[in-house]
Amino acid sequence: MKKEKKTIEITLDSIAFEGSAVGRIDGKVYFIKNAVPGDKVVSVITKSKKKFAEGNLLEIISPSKFRVEPKCEYFGECGGCNWQNLEYHKQLEWKKQNVIDAFERIGNFYNLQILDTIGSHQEYNYRNKMEFSFGANRWLRNNEISNNENIINKEFALGLHISGRFDKILDIDKCAIQNEYANQVLKYIKTESLKNQISPYNLKNHSGFLRSLIIRYSLFQDSFMVILITNQINNQNEDLFLKELSYNIKYNFDKISNLIYAINTSKNPVTIDSYSVVFGDGYFYEKILDLKYKISPFSFFQTNSYQINTFINRILEFADITTKDIVWDLFCGAGSITLPAAKKCKFIYGVELSNSAIIDANFNKKLNNISNVEFLNIDLNNKNNLNQLDSLLYPDLVILDPPRAGISSNLIDYINKLKVQKLVYVSCNPSTQARDCKLLSENYEIIKIQPVDMFPHTYHIENIALLMLKA
Repeated sequence: MKKEKKTIEITLDSIAFEGSAVGRIDGKVYFIKNAVPGDKVVSVITKSKKKFAEGNLLEIISPSKFRVEPKCEYFGECGGCNWQNLEYHKQLEWKKQNVIDAFERIGNFYNLQILDTIGSHQEYNYRNKMEFSFGANRWLRNNEISNNENIINKEFALGLHISGRFDKILDIDKCAIQNEYANQVLKYIKTESLKNQISPYNLKNHSGFLRSLIIRYSLFQDSFMVILITNQINNQNEDLFLKELSYNIKYNFDKISNLIYAINTSKNPVTIDSYSVVFGDGYFYEKILDLKYKISPFSFFQTNSYQINTFINRILEFADITTKDIVWDLFCGAGSITLPAAKKCKFIYGVELSNSAIIDANFNKKLNNISNVEFLNIDLNNKNNLNQLDSLLYPDLVILDPPRAGISSNLIDYINKLKVQKLVYVSCNPSTQARDCKLLSENYEIIKIQPVDMFPHTYHIENIALLMLKA
């Protein structure tokens, strides 16, 4: 006999970094999904330990005054955008609090100057890139189960992975944070795939033709790039489907400037064996502070084009670069910070692991007629490579923008020994940033911190920290 899960009644008073609302009963901490601070709820407990427990929202007894109706019909099931039910100005306040909590809890930093979160100009339809997965194992939604609906296409889905369940795909028709035109493209490709009975990828036996769909948008050009990733063509039906799809997209979607077909035969979902440009140039352009950037099909670019100028401007304000400065931009990507900084300094080095990003960065350097920059392809996490930095001109400023995992201990040691006058540390993960700042505190002190919201309705936050060499 299955054990009945425990339910509790609880009032939530805060929100955790990864999005669950938080409440306490007799000193024990409860993390409740899909609730917001101020809610009084009934929750069903899904996991319980001695000091904390996790639960799902079962019933709202009295709603928080900051609770709002989510715009997306898939809220609570998709796993993304899990702050949609919280007023946007409160999201900004809690993101700042999450930064404060990370620096206090992980870094033991108190009474820091942490500025108010800069909000996004666009709350919805802001993402310039979304990746959707095809799957043979569709996630049945709560209403479909409760209404005993007869689901025709249980073995076909095009949508997003269920949080914590990479074998299940939530089938969706639209995403509230991507461009509405992109939603039309998403729905069209799904309809055509079903009509032509094209098989989706099956994770269990590594079969099926359709794997994923990436839709990218250029705000500067108001145009789209569509990338369809498939397995190898195995039959005439799949070949004919691609040819007809190419024709129909080209003549029915005037804003699609690029169509790319890519092949992935690996079990790794992010591997690309090869790709071909069906129509278009195979790239488009975006702008940052009047500088043009070439965007290749699989190259990284900040996902919120409406907020990127504000973000980069704030980084440059913290850096306070002069025309006499030598600058190092570590983890520079395709130069989104490097090139605007080059307009202000004497000389700047951009250092990056990804060779394709360096190729794009050098192209963008020439595209914008910038000469006082050199891009270097170096793995900064490998301690054997760090001596390559010794040959560079000594910096007045180092900008750091590492991945979510933060900076390696080897690079932390190097920077501590470098004793440069000023550091600007940009991070999309306050937890690893706080950890790294603690390790850097041997020689540097935090002057101020600026959270910038690039991801409305999610718990994610970009964070800029200014550190100065201790006297």
